[in-house]
Amino acid sequence: MKTPPTEPAAAALFDALGPRGRVRLRVLTVASVLLIVALAVGMVLQLDSAGQLSAQLWSPLAQWSNVSYLLTGLRTTLAIGLSAAVLSMIAGLLAGLGRLSARRWISGPCAGGIELFRSIPLILMVYFFLIGGPTLGLHLSPFWTLTIPIVLHAGAVFAEIVRAGVNNLDRGQSAAGLAVGLTRAQVMRLIVLPQVLRTLRPALITQLVRTLKESSLGYVVSYPELLRDGQVLGEFTGNFLQTYAVIAGIYIVINFGLSQLAERIDRFRLPRRTH
Repeated sequence: MKTPPTEPAAAALFDALGPRGRVRLRVLTVASVLLIVALAVGMVLQLDSAGQLSAQLWSPLAQWSNVSYLLTGLRTTLAIGLSAAVLSMIAGLLAGLGRLSARRWISGPCAGGIELFRSIPLILMVYFFLIGGPTLGLHLSPFWTLTIPIVLHAGAVFAEIVRAGVNNLDRGQSAAGLAVGLTRAQVMRLIVLPQVLRTLRPALITQLVRTLKESSLGYVVSYPELLRDGQVLGEFTGNFLQTYAVIAGIYIVINFGLSQLAERIDRFRLPRRTH
């Protein structure tokens, strides 16, 4: 049985750096790290000179009542982010497959909807459901007023990811499936989609990270997500900088964890079937 190509074999696709190139790369890497460290130190010193690092300003964020308040916002952020991510993946998969349909009455509306929702900025879609929805008799809770626009926008992006993955797959596999008597639906379900979804896992998880960050638009509809609660807590304590710094740290931890998950999934390979 053939073994998968090793990293050196894959690296042969690129020109290897010579001795001078490796030296320049090391120098640039060290210089970049030193510059980032210098900027970070300078920022910390500036904040310290302005008195923004005093324990008196940061101590309110350690009180359990405030911590619990932010945790509640984090829970609602994860709820709307994960709900929108799951729904947008389902909608994107259906829309992407619909755009690939041979029936014009299916592919045409799907293509039009995908291009429409990709072109409109997300915040305008949120304002449409917030302001235009009640005018049209559509009264939604803040949760759905924010979730539906995210699903429509992210679903259009997911649809294009799926369509690109299907188009990049070797058409010979589909032809082989049809040759052995499978229907087009069976070929898509049993042969094409498993390979496409496995190949596009990193791109899909990257889009999930983006969908989670888009939940921060909850302040527009007064939905009590993490950023909105941070704004309220900052107004209550008067420590906006410290509060937003903590919220930014929470977002960094969540998105870093999802990015690491994407890398682990990308390295994971399903065992090959043996007969």
